[in-house]
Amino acid sequence: MTTQITFAIDFHVHSDDSYDGHEPIELILEHAADIGLDGVVITDHDEIEESRRAADLAPDYGLVGIPGVEVSTQHGHLLAIGVETRPDPGQPFMETVETVRERGGVAIVPHPFQRSRHGVRKGTIEDADAIETYNSMVFTGYRNRRARTFAERRDYPQIGASDAHYLPNVGKAYTEVVVTPDTATPTKADIDGAHLVEAILEGRTQIRGKRTPIRKSAVQYGKGAVRKTAYMFTSRAPLLPTVPASMDRST
Repeated sequence: MTTQITFAIDFHVHSDDSYDGHEPIELILEHAADIGLDGVVITDHDEIEESRRAADLAPDYGLVGIPGVEVSTQHGHLLAIGVETRPDPGQPFMETVETVRERGGVAIVPHPFQRSRHGVRKGTIEDADAIETYNSMVFTGYRNRRARTFAERRDYPQIGASDAHYLPNVGKAYTEVVVTPDTATPTKADIDGAHLVEAILEGRTQIRGKRTPIRKSAVQYGKGAVRKTAYMFTSRAPLLPTVPASMDRST
């Protein structure tokens, strides 16, 4: 009889290394362990250093470590889960998908079709490894239902995630991943990111959780928009420091 172990993972979380994130990875890891998750993937915007550090620190918190990044492709955002190096931003979507696979990761489409959040258009998704069909930050269920219908019709594995930028939102939605280890008497400590990647590719996932309250989602969106506007202004002003500095990719 094949042994199965279920892991509760939030695959889409932002730390303070994202221009719109707020929490240090240590606090995120501690919170994830406290609420009963088995792991979180830090997916900062076009930054991977803190995610790699979080993956290294995760076992200290009793969590499985897996790095990732939310890449800004030419056609929208893409989650690269299980990669050690960041794919270059600004490349075509499908080219980025192939790069993620070449680096041993899975390419997951987050909040698809939501152009206000840099979601990839339906016609652009020629192929992917999974679709984020439950994002806890949507205002209504319509976007999630549309993503789920798309995934089901094309037989894509489905992922649920919080897309948290603030600590209380971590784990609002997550994915249960069923891992089938090769060892006779496996424990959760025997599982690493490669096992989770394999399980996703085989579609052994189940979405759990609920939407973040609209008020909290609105606050997150609003603050993110303010930070983007501040960056656009200060990055063009020669005598002003770039604010927030984390958005300046030229250094």
